[in-house]
Amino acid sequence: MANISTIYKLSFLAFSYFMHVYGASCPILECWFVQEKPGRGGSFHAAMSQEKSLLYINTDPGSEETRSKIISIDKSLCLSSDPAATLCSSSLHPPEGSVQKPQCEINPFMPQPSTVQWTVPLTDSAHSPIYLQADWYTAALQGFDGQLRLSNVMRAPTATKEPNVVLSVSSRTFMIRSRLGEPVVLDCGFWVDASSPLTGSGFAVEWRYQFRGDGRLVLAYDGKTDRFAETQEEGAGLDFMALHETGNASLILQEAQVRHSGTYICTVYLPYLLAQVAVELEIVEPPSLSIFPSPLPLSMPGQVVTVQCEASGFYPLSLEFHWELTGPGGRVRSLGQGSVTGHRQGPDSTYSQTSRVELDSAKPDLGRGGEVTCVAVHRGGTRRASVTFNITGVSAPSIEDYMAMVAVALGIYGLIKVVSWTFSSGSDDANAQEKVITFS
Repeated sequence: MANISTIYKLSFLAFSYFMHVYGASCPILECWFVQEKPGRGGSFHAAMSQEKSLLYINTDPGSEETRSKIISIDKSLCLSSDPAATLCSSSLHPPEGSVQKPQCEINPFMPQPSTVQWTVPLTDSAHSPIYLQADWYTAALQGFDGQLRLSNVMRAPTATKEPNVVLSVSSRTFMIRSRLGEPVVLDCGFWVDASSPLTGSGFAVEWRYQFRGDGRLVLAYDGKTDRFAETQEEGAGLDFMALHETGNASLILQEAQVRHSGTYICTVYLPYLLAQVAVELEIVEPPSLSIFPSPLPLSMPGQVVTVQCEASGFYPLSLEFHWELTGPGGRVRSLGQGSVTGHRQGPDSTYSQTSRVELDSAKPDLGRGGEVTCVAVHRGGTRRASVTFNITGVSAPSIEDYMAMVAVALGIYGLIKVVSWTFSSGSDDANAQEKVITFS
């Protein structure tokens, strides 16, 4: 038992050492530091300068030894204290040798009170704290695998390159595809440095929608006074318990509709600070197909039958039609895309479109008919609908008919040969027996 206890102790010490050495930091991030060039004014747009910067993330702000080692390697390195380890995500650190790289941009930031209604209570005093007298930066990052967007607000003591993360807002599902009528959760979470004096003044959350120049406020919540701003949006909400306990500010849409397709911006406010991420929602609904008339009437040689296929309830607009004919032998022939009408938009903003094809039974390539299939190719998936097309009284046999007749003829010929051989053998045996009896 003593040996087992010793092993456990050694394992614990090894684990502690590993966490102390490796757990206090994560790989260095390559970023662009972008800022306005001084000395340019007037009516011209401000010129911007950008330079490469290396950002080292330390998850243990008290680790002075690690910090001194890193800063001594290269003066261009910036040390960022990030106890929440939001900058240590695997999405921001690709495997060694990977061609794909995360995107990272750092900009200077100026803290200031917000004027929107639901954030006014955060700065009622109108007195900027001494805490704001520092150098402030924002860092916008996007994971190389498309699974993370991150926005950080960082504070650095004046004239230093050692910013600390004060506010972090992130989304791990910033590209979402949904069908109509399904519930949707747009991910957004935030973390606040508990040691910052700004944390005691509350927070606010805002969700805005943007699409092709159209914008609207979806939801706004003042966490300090526990109040919602009045909006025209229905069926949108937050999980309040998760919001206050874990910083989960995800937007919940009870039922996805076409009007929900677009860009959503999640903004989290602290007194004088804000950070935001964008989430893309795409509504994709495949079409429902119907063919008419169904069933098709019997066709005589020389008769033309018109078949229509209607695709309804699909979104977005792009849709491709084509027709197929499957003969009795299983051979598939293309009938082209047919004559396609313009699209129509319904009350729910989904689209409908119709394709028409004419079947001329006098054409030899139609044979005796078969299964006619309408195929609609859409971003939400491919849909198919079929109907049977029969031609009666065909004057000339088809290739399939010739092959069937040859097969039947060969079968009959073989049967005749077998019967002939059987009777021939029986006759020979009878003659042999008669000869034996006569001889006796």
